[in-house]
Amino acid sequence: MTHVLYVVLDGLADRPVPALGNRTPLEAAAVPFLGALTLEGRTGVVQTVGPGIAPESDVAVTAILGYDPFTYHTGRGVLEAVGSGMAFQDGDLALRANFATGGEGRVILDRRAGRDLASDDARELAEAVTRDVRLHSAPADLEVRASVAHRAAVVIRRRGGRLSAKISNTDPAYGRVGDGLGVANVTVGNEVERCRPLDESEEARTAALLVNEFSDRAREVLEHHPVNERRRQRGRPPANLLLVRDAGDHLPKMPPIAERFGIGFGCFVEMPVERGIAQLTGMTVIPVPPSGADKERVYAEWARTAAREYRSHGGLYMHLKGPDEPGHDKDCRAKTQVIEAIDRAFFGTLLGDVSLDEVVIAVTADHATPCILGRHSDDPVPLLVAGHGVASDGSRVFNEAACARGSLGTLRGTDVMPLLARLARG
Repeated sequence: MTHVLYVVLDGLADRPVPALGNRTPLEAAAVPFLGALTLEGRTGVVQTVGPGIAPESDVAVTAILGYDPFTYHTGRGVLEAVGSGMAFQDGDLALRANFATGGEGRVILDRRAGRDLASDDARELAEAVTRDVRLHSAPADLEVRASVAHRAAVVIRRRGGRLSAKISNTDPAYGRVGDGLGVANVTVGNEVERCRPLDESEEARTAALLVNEFSDRAREVLEHHPVNERRRQRGRPPANLLLVRDAGDHLPKMPPIAERFGIGFGCFVEMPVERGIAQLTGMTVIPVPPSGADKERVYAEWARTAAREYRSHGGLYMHLKGPDEPGHDKDCRAKTQVIEAIDRAFFGTLLGDVSLDEVVIAVTADHATPCILGRHSDDPVPLLVAGHGVASDGSRVFNEAACARGSLGTLRGTDVMPLLARLARG
């Protein structure tokens, strides 16, 4: 069987931007290595979850790995907790959290605390909240664990009882559809929302009470913490709020990816949510450094590691966070630059070390993060497949508009893995 290299560029897809001459950041980027790969393969676009659904990354990644999120998804909080190494069992409540900056009352000044919260500082804040917050709405224990920058996970464990994830978010930027799928809200408020039960169960009512108590008490602990005093002294916004979303109350029952598609995957991931999905689907997590500030050096290292590792696995799943953050920050030029860095350092290195006769390479995105919106959208994302057994369809460039004209047409997110499995089998 041919090895599969599955590369997902987080938030890659975009919309035309006036500042870039009405081009998308991908259209504006110089990507000669992706361009050369496109000439060898076939293209199309992917509606990762569905029209009208602007998915969070966890929902979209679940789909593009071949698992229907409407069947298998149980809340991002659980994936974040598992990926962060936190103990979790059915009946606990897990939530994704952001350290944020709050103003007077419930006003949110910055959902990501200036996007410059050091991971070590975040861990110190999380440990303080875990240590100092005591919940009284019901007998329960609390754990907060910071991961990367402003990101964290929260687990509330009720003593002698269960909690329900049928509750609303306190983070106004995200809502829930269906059975709890996280989606980006079109209209984003600027105040911390009160958590509400979404059904009449005692478990949901108690969960909402505990989340609201946690939010209030965490603000008290964070407000005058030495980390935030130091940030204020440097003129940086304090990380004095924890916004939570995407509750989950049970582990998903996801059959191993090797059983579903006949491919045993290793993976490179940066964020706990992707690590959680990888673990729950039976992938082997291969340690790689986070991209951080030195993205170009790290992307080249990821590519060299992939070239060494791929023969030991049926496939490698590689999730590069780079394009998503400047999309959220509405910085189209920074997004163009990180796309160019990925092309130069990652694909330039990978394609020099791997023969297309030995692999099938797929390049796509989990969702769009248009710079003009600063949030996820439901726009289709480009898809490129090349390598062993893949005949060129005449595609010449890799971008949103060009891929929409490719021979693969429009696929659903859950269609991508079956396609790659067929190509790997020859």
